[in-house]
Amino acid sequence: MTGFIPEETSDEDVEAERTTYGPIASVLRELAESSIRTQVSPEKAAEAVRALEQVRDLLNSDLGGASYGVRIRQDGTSRAWGNNVIGVRNPLAPPLTIHHEPDHVWSEFTLGPQYEGPPTLVHGGVSSLILDQLLGEGAAAAGHSGMTAYLNVTYKRPTPLGRLRAEARLDRVDGWKAYMVGSISDDEGVTVEAEGLFIRPRWARTIPEDSATLRFD
Repeated sequence: MTGFIPEETSDEDVEAERTTYGPIASVLRELAESSIRTQVSPEKAAEAVRALEQVRDLLNSDLGGASYGVRIRQDGTSRAWGNNVIGVRNPLAPPLTIHHEPDHVWSEFTLGPQYEGPPTLVHGGVSSLILDQLLGEGAAAAGHSGMTAYLNVTYKRPTPLGRLRAEARLDRVDGWKAYMVGSISDDEGVTVEAEGLFIRPRWARTIPEDSATLRFD
């Protein structure tokens, strides 16, 4: 499958990329919120557009491939920095940092106004997006990497914008199939629940399980 890119990079190389390009995405995330909330005058808005166009042209002066893909290092760790949930270089991503425990994965994160659906609430599609990523990474962390075959999402109550927590764990395994469960919570408890099926694709079934399990930096 294309998009999985083996590479020989040192820890120093990875950190240099993070410190060089991560701040660009970080500022752009802040700009997304500023774009929604700003009340500047038309003159200042026009000035901002001109400045942003200059930044755009500067960044476009040297572009890589059409997508970032997944960069796989010699030690088995991987970078999915273009991913729209965990992508360090993707300003659309919150981004989530997903922590691995022996029996589950979890993340605490903040969703601002750029993720709004109903007023003051998280868009349901954003909740689904986050849970898809978390369940998939939970399957990989459990040694059963796979692609999403289905994701069933139950909205227990509205999810407010702000500080949230998501968790996922392996429910059961059936051959190449990993069944996952997960949830999103606020301070008052669970707001969204999900169950998903992740199937290891045919092209990856000849790869040893340890080698096919991606661990994201």
